[in-house]
Amino acid sequence: MSAPPVSRRKVLATFGGMLAGLAALPLAKWIKGKFVKRIAPSGYDPYDHKWLMCIDVDKCIGCGLCADACKKENHVPEASHYFRTWIERYIIKKPESGELTSRGEVLVDSPNGGRGGFPPTTVPKEDILKSFFVPKLCNLCVDSPCTQVCPVGATFDAPDGAVLVDPTYCIGCGFCIQACPYGCRFFTPETPETKADGTAGTAQKCTLCYHRITRGLQPACVEICPTQARVFGDLKHPVENDPLQAFVQNNKVNTLKPHLGTNPRLLYANIDKEVR
Repeated sequence: MSAPPVSRRKVLATFGGMLAGLAALPLAKWIKGKFVKRIAPSGYDPYDHKWLMCIDVDKCIGCGLCADACKKENHVPEASHYFRTWIERYIIKKPESGELTSRGEVLVDSPNGGRGGFPPTTVPKEDILKSFFVPKLCNLCVDSPCTQVCPVGATFDAPDGAVLVDPTYCIGCGFCIQACPYGCRFFTPETPETKADGTAGTAQKCTLCYHRITRGLQPACVEICPTQARVFGDLKHPVENDPLQAFVQNNKVNTLKPHLGTNPRLLYANIDKEVR
């Protein structure tokens, strides 16, 4: 009996690691130019921009409108475990009587990624020390682990600060998903639509709504936020009374997991130490 045919993707996934040392850097540069040219409008120069996202945790009310808008704008699968951006609720309990600590157990949940808001907590109000919501998305790392492990350069750092994935070159090896310390990536599930456009089984993540920001628009999550908890802008082209510049100047900003050395470009203000 003859062996079943081996798909191109499986062959590339098997030998991708071997090819990485030989061709990843020039291939990534070539893919980068093709992807930006395909997604961005004619005349957009990625070297003339530097995008930055900031989040004020104190302003997030956990409404979930950002997660819902992202799903619709970027055609993210409806299943509850597929998200480019989501919200987590943190509940810090008071310490138990006799405990030599200033805070007790930390509970974290994110039902349906925060879409539709959060149900009331079952923790009695008198037992809660502090509660808050934290939006999560791609951390736009300067030293991104995902780009370092991709054997074919399909995931790459764009010159304008976005970290992108070209699905036409992604071989579905999953290295980038495993390498991301923020849990921001997932495999595109196989549906009639994703099979037709060739994205089934490829990595997907937040792109800052690249198709929007390269045309002068805000990311969908930023545009819909009712409390302006998300601030987005271009460091190379500040606007008058620029909210991005004001955010950085007026807040003590932090990044998630700074000890990992990924140097995220996603900045948070008023974030609790339990999240960092």
